[in-house]
Amino acid sequence: MSLPAPGVIWNSLPTPALLIDGQDRVSEVNPAAELFLNISAKSLRGQAIGERLAISAPLEEIFARVRSNRASLFVNDVEVSTGEKAPVQCNLQAAPVGEELDRVLLVIEPRELADRLGRASMVKSAARSAIGMAEMLAHEIKNPLAGIAGAAQLISMNLSGEDLELTDLIVDETRRIVKLLEQVEQFGNVRPPERKHVNLHDVLERARKSATVGFGAHMRIDEDYDPSLPATYGDADQLTQVFLNLLKNAAQASDSGGKIKIRTFYEHSLRLRRADGSGQPLPLQVEIIDDGPGIPPSIANEVFEPFVSGRENGTGLGLALVSKIISEHDGWVSLDSVPGKTRFRISLPVAPKES
Repeated sequence: MSLPAPGVIWNSLPTPALLIDGQDRVSEVNPAAELFLNISAKSLRGQAIGERLAISAPLEEIFARVRSNRASLFVNDVEVSTGEKAPVQCNLQAAPVGEELDRVLLVIEPRELADRLGRASMVKSAARSAIGMAEMLAHEIKNPLAGIAGAAQLISMNLSGEDLELTDLIVDETRRIVKLLEQVEQFGNVRPPERKHVNLHDVLERARKSATVGFGAHMRIDEDYDPSLPATYGDADQLTQVFLNLLKNAAQASDSGGKIKIRTFYEHSLRLRRADGSGQPLPLQVEIIDDGPGIPPSIANEVFEPFVSGRENGTGLGLALVSKIISEHDGWVSLDSVPGKTRFRISLPVAPKES
């Protein structure tokens, strides 16, 4: 069996890679790097790498050591950015290219996917732990709260003025606590998805219409759909909940109005590695993009974990539920946020062919 041509191998590499010449300029970029950096190979070729990319590592020293030692060099926990998107935590590997003295191969390994998969497993574990707590809270707290609210309403019938305001406050606060407990119950629900062939655009339109007449009425919601997108294999109701939560998160980020964009497209390169080592393609992409202030950097890496919220009165369960549902659909959810642009991306598999 003959080996594939070098160009075929280069273009097939799933990891972003760049060839650097003796003057530390980019001489070649593979398709994975174009996708990751969101820059075309044409615009990168011939450019000094430090002019187009922000990399928190001493690249000149790294390249010099690789050239002088003729050996690979690994650098962990480096932030990589093009200036147009939030920095991504990566590991770098620089290596000499064959017998060529000056050229260096720079491989960028984004840690985002592995980190997100690890967090998804933690969310699943947290969900299982939350079941007992949710059941206890529902039984032990919701029923007494209903009695408190009912008593306050009865008392208020004979009150006026400031006293009436106090009973109204009791009723409002008990209702708020009951709503929080219902969210906890929802997060603790580990019913497996009832998976069928699902048209993502039908689900998105259902969520969009619900948002426009409710929490998103103050927002402009635009759609950019790929009509050729094939069906995914999932639970339509659970996926609707996912998109409703993301749309609500986007709407709450901009109280005074703004714009939300829903985008769908097909991407061949993304694959999820299963526990058995096999690869799962995730080509169906849905993005929810808003023009709000962005996710605070201090919590950007934990927003999918339970009880982490960037809003003062947030419960921190909406995005955790999103992560839990998507992981149970063998998918992936990611976040890219800078002030003025926050993008959540859902990646899902294509439905198997119906027999």
